[in-house]
Amino acid sequence: MKLTADAKGTFAIAPTPFHDDGRIDERSIDRLTDFYEEVGCDGVTVLGILGEAPKLDAAEAEQVAVRYVKRAKKMQVIVGVSAPGFATMRSLARASMDAGAAGVMIAPPPSLRTDDQIVGYFKQAAEAIGPDVPWVLQDYPLTLTVVFTPAVIRKIVMDNPNCVMLKHEDWPGLEKISTLRGFQKDGSLRPLSILCGNGGTFLDFEMERGADGAMTGYAFPELLIDVVNLSKAGRRDAAHDLFDAHLPLIRYEQQPGVGLTVRKYVLQKRGIIASSAQRKPGATMTATAKAEVDYLLSRVARFDKRANLGPQSSAAG
Repeated sequence: MKLTADAKGTFAIAPTPFHDDGRIDERSIDRLTDFYEEVGCDGVTVLGILGEAPKLDAAEAEQVAVRYVKRAKKMQVIVGVSAPGFATMRSLARASMDAGAAGVMIAPPPSLRTDDQIVGYFKQAAEAIGPDVPWVLQDYPLTLTVVFTPAVIRKIVMDNPNCVMLKHEDWPGLEKISTLRGFQKDGSLRPLSILCGNGGTFLDFEMERGADGAMTGYAFPELLIDVVNLSKAGRRDAAHDLFDAHLPLIRYEQQPGVGLTVRKYVLQKRGIIASSAQRKPGATMTATAKAEVDYLLSRVARFDKRANLGPQSSAAG
C-alpha cells in the first residue's frame, strides 16, 4: 500500500547491517525487519542518513532496499533515494516502488541556500521520480545545513501533490510543528503526515504539538511506540515517565558522529544484528564507551526491563 498523508505511528529508521569485513549482511537485514514488525512498528525507513547510504554503490543500495521491502510483511517501507543526481534518484525510486515500497524520502543537497533554490530543487526532484511516487520531505538542518521555514515547507507541499509526509528534524522545532498545524487549520496547507526524528530527543513534546508519530532509529523502538501511543491516549504523565527513563541513553546515542556506533552496538547486544560494524570510513567504540552504554542500559532497566540485556548475546550464524 502506498504512503499517504494519513500515515501515523512509528517508522523505525533502519541501519544497514554489515559483516566485519564490510559486506552487506542480508541475514541481519531479515532479522532486523522481523524485529521491527514483532515489536509493532508501523513502518521502516531504509537508506536514510544513518543507513550509511553514501557508502553503498547503486547496485548495493537497490539490493538493500529490495531486501527490506521483500522481507516486510505488515510494515510500510520508505526508501531514502537522496542522490547528487536525479538519474540515480529516479532509478532507485523506481526499483524500490516496483519491489513494493510504500514511498521514498528525499533530503536536500547542502548546496541549497535560498528559499527559491529549495522550492525549485524539490519540484525537479518530484518530477524526476514521477507523480505516482509518494515522497517524504526530510527537514534536518543540523546535519544537512539547509533551513526550511514553515512557509517554504508549505510551498513545497502545495506545489507537489505526491509529497505526503514531513520528516521533521529541526532543533529547536516545536514551534515549527505548531505553525504547520496552524496552516492546516486556516486552510492554507493540505493534509500532511508529520513524523519526527532526531533520535526521539523531543518526541514527548513533539507529540503534544501535533506530530503524528516518530521516524527515527533509537535502539529501543518499543520506547518510541509506547510514547506515541501513550501520548495519543492522553496519558501525558505515563508518556513522560517512560520517556524520561530512556532519555540519558537517547542523549548518548544522539551524539554527532557517535550515534550510529552506539545504536549498532545495542542492537548487537540485543541479538538482532550479528555485528556492530560500519562500512569504512566509520567510527568504532572504545572499551570505555561500551562500558558507559552498558551502565546507561542498567539504569534504564530499573524502570524498563526491556533494557536488561545482561551478557552480550549473538545473532551470528
